Amino acid sequence: MTAPVVLLCPVRGCGEPLARAERALGCPRGHSFDLARSGYGNLLQPQDRRSRQPGDSRAAAAARRRLFERGLHEPLVEAIGSWFGGLDLPSRPAVLDVGCGEGSILAALAGRRAIEAHGADLSAPAVDLAARRFPAATWVVANADRRLPYAGGSFDVALSITASKNAPELRRVLAAKGWLLVAVPGADDLVELRRAVLGRGELRDRLGPALAALEPCFETAGRATVRYTVETDAAARADLLAATYRGARRGEAARRQEALRQEVTTVTMSRELAWLRPRG
Repeated sequence: MTAPVVLLCPVRGCGEPLARAERALGCPRGHSFDLARSGYGNLLQPQDRRSRQPGDSRAAAAARRRLFERGLHEPLVEAIGSWFGGLDLPSRPAVLDVGCGEGSILAALAGRRAIEAHGADLSAPAVDLAARRFPAATWVVANADRRLPYAGGSFDVALSITASKNAPELRRVLAAKGWLLVAVPGADDLVELRRAVLGRGELRDRLGPALAALEPCFETAGRATVRYTVETDAAARADLLAATYRGARRGEAARRQEALRQEVTTVTMSRELAWLRPRG
């Protein structure tokens, strides 16, 4: 890591370093941001909000947490952990999870080796869950599509797991020899549920467009696919639907209920992974 991790004031035109004092983060210009009881800082500015409650709901974040606790994402966590464990990194690398959600993946990585863990997400309820589960990390609410509130070159590793891919910002906050890991849903991810709920299950490449968007700032060093099937009960299917945009926000209430009523459903889980190096 070439520079210490420094949080920056998000107020437009400021960008001064933030320091923690008691229960708040403050900058030299007098801007202050209260810390929640769980310890996270909310750095969202009015222009960063697309709605009154941006990002995932608490229900969606809680559904994702339950899926991790059930072990439904264990092969993905293992694949990310194996990749991470093979990197030549400092003894305590700085790791940023962009779009960290409820924090399970970052917490799992921290359980494998000593890291300086940072997570950012647009959803305050999700970050609150993350901070309560893994208080050793630094968690902030921020809109990564606009700007990441960190000094340049702060991180050895950045993760974008089915999350924002703001290429210039990811490049800016990564050290020159840093790594970016990107994961997107595979073409056949949850295809059985999508067919049940939507009446169709198109296979669509998501990694290709993601890499094309990142290409001006990063070069791809490797790719992998994580694909497996799980046997689900109604509770697991409800959480899978609640945790995804595809299932939870389509307005197909009757078909969702039919998918939940099925006694046993074999569901495909797949992720396409790519690891990248910064250009320049």
